[in-house]
Amino acid sequence: MAATTMLGPGFAASARAETRHPPSRVYAALDLGTNNCRLLVARPAQGGFRVIDAFSRIVRLGEGLSQSGRLNEAAIERTMEALRICRDKMRTRGVTRARLVATEACRSASNGAQFLLRVRDRLGLHLEIVDRETEAHLAVAGCGELIDDDAEATLLFDIGGGSSEIVWMRRGADGARRVAAWESLRLGVVSLAETFGGDDVTPEIFEAMIAHVDAELAPFVERVADERRCARFHLLGTSGTVTTLAGVHLDLPRYDRRAIDGLWLSRAEIDSAVLKLRAMSYAERAANGCIGAERADLVLAGCAILEAIRARFPAERVRIADRGLREGILSQMMRADRPSARARA
Repeated sequence: MAATTMLGPGFAASARAETRHPPSRVYAALDLGTNNCRLLVARPAQGGFRVIDAFSRIVRLGEGLSQSGRLNEAAIERTMEALRICRDKMRTRGVTRARLVATEACRSASNGAQFLLRVRDRLGLHLEIVDRETEAHLAVAGCGELIDDDAEATLLFDIGGGSSEIVWMRRGADGARRVAAWESLRLGVVSLAETFGGDDVTPEIFEAMIAHVDAELAPFVERVADERRCARFHLLGTSGTVTTLAGVHLDLPRYDRRAIDGLWLSRAEIDSAVLKLRAMSYAERAANGCIGAERADLVLAGCAILEAIRARFPAERVRIADRGLREGILSQMMRADRPSARARA
């Protein structure tokens, strides 16, 4: 694949200049979801990569999608502005190879493909809509290294805005981790909050959300019913829901990734954090430094999804990952570009 395949013609000059000086490649991964637009720019480094630029903005591209089936114009324009910032950052950093992916909102919207054409024509960015299986495997690639080495099985989950990915990871006889089963639930924090409400969430509404998620989760539960769960079985979560819960648990005045990524929380600590969130009013959630006004109406829907998962897959520990699709994309691109990988290909 050419270095500028996913970036469009406007990036060709930058790519050629980067090839001449400096010689190391610069990679970018963009994840456009139902709620967020996220970018990472990185260089390969010993044992992984070094992030040299990042961007994240809540755009709510899927706002109203669950009712109308279409992306609305206000959401499109918000997203266009965020993508313009991402494009400019990639140009400034001299990105030589990128993968730009769109997930559930663009997958399910009747005008999703037309939106991507507008992005290409206006910004010169070529986004690809990835299927649900690819999304699940990218989540594994992004945060799988946080799995406890001694656990025979782990449940990884990614609570998104419009979909939620659930992956059962099994350790083989050779010690390698493999995906034994996966599912993409067609619900997320945005779609759930739009259906049940997110501002004033009564106990009855919260329980109704859990029941709704549980019904969607049931087929996957049946598929993995015979999978072995050892004493070190645990959950690994990656999403704004679990990172927010971790921040609330730590009582951080503002979100700090260094304190969150890789954090272990016990069953009791998760219980306490969820109860603390449920006890907050909308105004209190909006004023919290780890939540903010942009997530105040979504975080309890995320907690309902988490509680449904925890009820079906009881575990004494949950590990929190502030990493996911973007890191998985970067890892895959850099691995494919290593000389040994190209030789095997």
